[in-house]
Amino acid sequence: MALISLILDLLGRGRLAGLVLGGALALPLAGRGQAPLRTDSAGSPPVPVARTSSRSDFPVDSVAQRKRRLRLLVGGTALSYGVIYTGLATAWYTGERVPLHWFNDLPEWQQLDKCGHFWGAFQESRGAVDMLRWAGLSEKKAIWYGSFVGFVVQSPIEILDGFDPAYGASATDLAANFLGSSALLAQQLAWHDVRIMPKWSFHLTSYAAMRPNVLGSNVPERWLKDYNGQTYWLCTDVGAFLKPGNRWPRWLQPAVGYGGQDMVYNDDGTNAEKGLRPYRQFYLSLDVDLRRIPTRSPLLKKIFYTLSIFHLPAPALEYNGRNGFGFHGLYL
Repeated sequence: MALISLILDLLGRGRLAGLVLGGALALPLAGRGQAPLRTDSAGSPPVPVARTSSRSDFPVDSVAQRKRRLRLLVGGTALSYGVIYTGLATAWYTGERVPLHWFNDLPEWQQLDKCGHFWGAFQESRGAVDMLRWAGLSEKKAIWYGSFVGFVVQSPIEILDGFDPAYGASATDLAANFLGSSALLAQQLAWHDVRIMPKWSFHLTSYAAMRPNVLGSNVPERWLKDYNGQTYWLCTDVGAFLKPGNRWPRWLQPAVGYGGQDMVYNDDGTNAEKGLRPYRQFYLSLDVDLRRIPTRSPLLKKIFYTLSIFHLPAPALEYNGRNGFGFHGLYL
């Protein structure tokens, strides 16, 4: 929760915007320096084939361009990183400091905040790997250097929290950050592609009005703060696991989701005192993988890449321990 509050208050509600920007910058990236494309079946869009980039893959006059891209990428990232964390240290953490201490927030919010850490680290690392490919690094270096960017970007906040008496460093947040980056690394090493994509969706709930200072007082804040409206998904590219020539449409993917309800306070005990009984929700749905929609438009490729971090509205089967099974004709 501290992570969300920090970014909302200091960065002007920019967590999702920053992640989307990173994704948009990462897609150009559909040019030289990336793995070549192949088509598994007549109706399937092209997908990357594993291959390590080499200098021979590029015209001689592109070497200088790639060096400029890499300098721009590294310099811009370092500057942004320094500005953000200097701002956090000087503008947010201005009160009393205490020795580094740890706080166990694993029982809170039905672990949906941990899902958010995993999702954020995965998507930031995905964007970093693709940006490094775009900058001309070899496939091996792009994967290894880029895969842990999400962990590196998100984790220092936990250290800053550790010196704040109101919070405390969270080992489980760090673990979720690490797992998100590791999940991206594992897929890139195995397939040089993302076949199992974590995604996020959101719908507005009535819970925010009960505690707007914590769950959000306007729509952008509620997107990030109201865990009751957040659902986290794992979407699987089935066609990538089938034999070449299969007729499975690569853009259509099964998805499993996880969410929760009745969470106004962070722990179950306080919720119970207020007459609330938090519970978990599990979903089975479908998703459209926009990355697999064939298009020759560079602009649409960027838009599709950026939007691929979100689960699109679709029919869904829900199960929860309170009400059993239920069906949503269109789940947001």
